[in-house]
Amino acid sequence: MRAVHIVTGTAVPLDRSDVDTDQIIPSDWLKRIERTGFGQGLFAEWRDDRDFVLNDERYAGATILIAGPNFGTGSSREHAVWAIQQYGFEAVVSPRFADIFRNNCTKNGLVPVQVEPEVGARLLRAVQDDPTLEITIDVERRTLEAPAAGIATTFPLDDATRERFLQGLDDIASTLRHADAIADFEARRPAWAPSVS
Repeated sequence: MRAVHIVTGTAVPLDRSDVDTDQIIPSDWLKRIERTGFGQGLFAEWRDDRDFVLNDERYAGATILIAGPNFGTGSSREHAVWAIQQYGFEAVVSPRFADIFRNNCTKNGLVPVQVEPEVGARLLRAVQDDPTLEITIDVERRTLEAPAAGIATTFPLDDATRERFLQGLDDIASTLRHADAIADFEARRPAWAPSVS
């Protein structure tokens, strides 16, 4: 996982609530055996509609996805997070995330920015009105700012998760930080104890 300190860029306003993981990445895409190429499947069924927001060239190159409340419900597929990232988004903003989806975000380097419903609605409107609106998400300070729209807020992120983002640590990298202690423990274990080697 790469370190994430600040995400700055434009956004895509996905003005839909209760978006589930099957809508984010349809189940047809789960047959892939590699972990790449999921960006093409992001909202695949919705993208068949020419008027769907991801088909609007004004939002091309955006790095932030602004969603309605209750984003990421449904199954626990990590593919949803991979699809969002591989499409080019580095952060998702919503008034509420499904717990499993939020957890998958934090373990894969996608910043989940939970804001108050009023802030989420203002941000959606601001981006719809001005697709060039620049938004800055600061992981270290736990802030989201869109100065041109007069929006500034904080978002919750526990200290351990914040540190994971800042250091670029996934679960394996977090464990390997304790490699010396693990090796010491294994060296002192009694010979009769079960072993994985």
